[in-house]
Amino acid sequence: MKDYYKISEISKLYNIGPDSLRYYERLGILKPRRDSNGYRLYSLKELYKLNMIRDLRSLDFSMEQIKEYLEKQSVEHTLTLLGKEQKLLHARIKELKKREKIIKNRIEELTAMSEIPAGTFTIKDFPVRLCVQLSEYITRDEEMDFLIKKLHKKHENKVHDFGTQTIGAFFSMEELNQGIPNVYTSVFFVLEQTAQDYDFLLPAGKYLSCYYRGNYEQNALRVREMLDYLKEKDLPSDGKPFEIYEIDNRDTVCPEEFLTEIQLRINI
Repeated sequence: MKDYYKISEISKLYNIGPDSLRYYERLGILKPRRDSNGYRLYSLKELYKLNMIRDLRSLDFSMEQIKEYLEKQSVEHTLTLLGKEQKLLHARIKELKKREKIIKNRIEELTAMSEIPAGTFTIKDFPVRLCVQLSEYITRDEEMDFLIKKLHKKHENKVHDFGTQTIGAFFSMEELNQGIPNVYTSVFFVLEQTAQDYDFLLPAGKYLSCYYRGNYEQNALRVREMLDYLKEKDLPSDGKPFEIYEIDNRDTVCPEEFLTEIQLRINI
């Protein structure tokens, strides 16, 4: 085994760019010697330090923390560092388990949604729903996508997983009454029940629900069918209809796979 290695050899062996190695040198963590031509030569001791840097960086330790550890390395200091590593690992495991649960729930939801019949009216009982919203006149899908991203940016601390976030939008009743589809006045997110800050409430109570599959150009017709159903059944409505996007472009690029639910609160 050689006693010294050139920067190109170290870079290839550890998959670390030469710029990073020079950065570690500027921080004083690595101290390569120079040969007669001025080229850096790394000793086996420097290789040991690189192993430590790689392991500690994988645990998100800063370079300042790593430098301090290498300068003050002792059993006591190592025990302290191991304790910090253990806490970080526990936090990561907790986060991974939380993420696994989110993914498991989404798999179950998407599987169940594939079996939901479209065009069938049902009455659902909902608790109060806490929501945040952005109000704007929306006439194009691109505008809707932009407004959703804007709302997410504003409330990203409240949205644990955007892929599973419940997203809805209120129709513009003026256009809807003229049979003009896909026009909205606001977009909203339904938050967790424990949320402390919200913009409005969807009241608790019974809601008439109907799903449709495919693009959004059919929603004016679907709302008209819902209103006709209410009239036929003599069910008084309370409020404005809105859409909930169950399967959308977060899950698929195929519009025929979209699943959207229209809800309207009723008084019964």
